[in-house]
Amino acid sequence: MSENIIIKKYKDKVELLDNGSILIQIKDWESISKYIYDSKYDYLMCITSYDVEVDEKLGLAYNFYSTKNKEYLEIRLEFHNSEKIFSITNIWRAADWHEREAYDMMGIVFEGHPDMKRILLPDDWDGHPLRKDWKEPEF
Repeated sequence: MSENIIIKKYKDKVELLDNGSILIQIKDWESISKYIYDSKYDYLMCITSYDVEVDEKLGLAYNFYSTKNKEYLEIRLEFHNSEKIFSITNIWRAADWHEREAYDMMGIVFEGHPDMKRILLPDDWDGHPLRKDWKEPEF
């Protein structure tokens, strides 16, 4: 399977980006993520969070690999920073720590995550240090 099959199945719901990744809407993420897993993408390599810097938007890049088909796939989501994202921890267990890191550093909340709490910073840390608008506190 390749990203073209995902584009064909969800043609009205996805956009192929210049770098070969697929941009989807967060409302479609739950069904598309399950389809990706059912399509033999059994390895979640990483989840990278990023600040879009426009209209208070954040983004996530999910990198998958199919050990059976020897294919890579990148899915991207871009959304307002107050929106919650469907957690894929029940599909790929490796998502647990990746999602917690995105929460800790960027403030992205994953709906349905079994343990949504900080993983790198202390519980009393104020803010999310990888957001472009974060200011280091003066001591």
